[in-house]
Amino acid sequence: MKLASLKQGRDGRLVVVSRDLARCVSVPEIAATMQQALDRWESVAPKLREVARELDDGSHGDAFPAGSGGVAAPLPRGHHWVDGSAYVNHVELVRKARGAQMPPSFWTDPLVYQGGADDFLGPVDDARFPADDLGIDLEGEVAVITGDVPMATTAEQVRVRRHIRLLMLVNDWTLRNLTAPELAKGFGFYQSKPATAFSPVAVTPDELGPGWDGAKALLPLHCHVNGRLLGAPLAGVDMTFDFPALIAHCTRTRNLGAGTIVGSGTVSNLDRSRGSSCLAEQRMLEVLATGQATTPFLRFGDRVRIEMLAAGGASVFGAIDQRVARV
Repeated sequence: MKLASLKQGRDGRLVVVSRDLARCVSVPEIAATMQQALDRWESVAPKLREVARELDDGSHGDAFPAGSGGVAAPLPRGHHWVDGSAYVNHVELVRKARGAQMPPSFWTDPLVYQGGADDFLGPVDDARFPADDLGIDLEGEVAVITGDVPMATTAEQVRVRRHIRLLMLVNDWTLRNLTAPELAKGFGFYQSKPATAFSPVAVTPDELGPGWDGAKALLPLHCHVNGRLLGAPLAGVDMTFDFPALIAHCTRTRNLGAGTIVGSGTVSNLDRSRGSSCLAEQRMLEVLATGQATTPFLRFGDRVRIEMLAAGGASVFGAIDQRVARV
C-alpha cells in the first residue's frame, strides 16, 4: 500500500496511491490526514488496503501529481523526527573531513539526533537557503514511520510487533560549513540542519517485496546532482544498525508516539564503486585519493534527485527532485 499527502492545510489531505504512482483517491471517510491514519492504524489500515486494492484493479481515481508542487511530505509536519547514522563507515569519513576523531563506541552504540519536525519539505519543493556559501549538501536516506512504541522495547519486539508502519526516502539537507563550529559547542545540530524533504509516497514494508528483510531496505538508492549520478549505494549493505536497532535505542528512556519518523542516516557502502549519497563523502574520498577535494558543494540553481528503484526498474517511492534556491 502506498499513501501520500496532498497539500491542503497544515497536515495535508491523505490519499491512497496506486502501485504505479499514476492515480490516487482521497479517503476522508477513513482518515483525513496521515497522522489520523497512524493514530488509528489497527482499525484504519485494512480499510486503506481495500481502497488500494480497488485502485490497482481498476482505473478509477484522480491523476496523482507526483511531479508537481501539489504533493506534500507524507507527514507534512510530525510529532517526532529522529535521524540516525546507521552507516558508520560514512560517519567515519565525514568526521575525517572536518578533522574529528571517531570514538570506537560509534561502532557499537547507535548515534542519533532529534531534528526539526514542524517544517518538512515536499518532494519537489525548492530547498531555500539564505546564501549558497554554507556548504549546501544533500543526504540520501531511508526512513521508517512507527506506530506507538513503548519505552524499553527491544529490537526483536520491534520486529515481532511490527512497530514499523511505513517507509519513505529522505533528503536530509545539511549545511556543512556550519556543522563543525556548531558541533564544537557540544550541544548538537541546529542551524546546520535545515528543513528535511521526503519522498512523494510512504509505503508499507510489503511494497518492497524481497527488497525488505524485516529490518532494512535491500535496494539501491539512486542520487543524482544536476542529472549526473552521484551514487547508487545498496541500502541493505554496511548498515551497522538496522531500523529495529535504531528504534530500540530511541526507546531506551522514552516512548515513541505513532507517527515518529526514524531515519537511517546517509546510505553508504564500503564498496566505493557504488558512489555516494552526499557530497561530503565524495569530497573526503577525493582528499584521501589525491589530497584535494574537487567536487563543489551545491549552489543556487543546482538540482538534486533521490529515488529507489525495484528490481524491475519501477520507482518504489517516487522521486525527491528539488532545486536549490534563495530564500
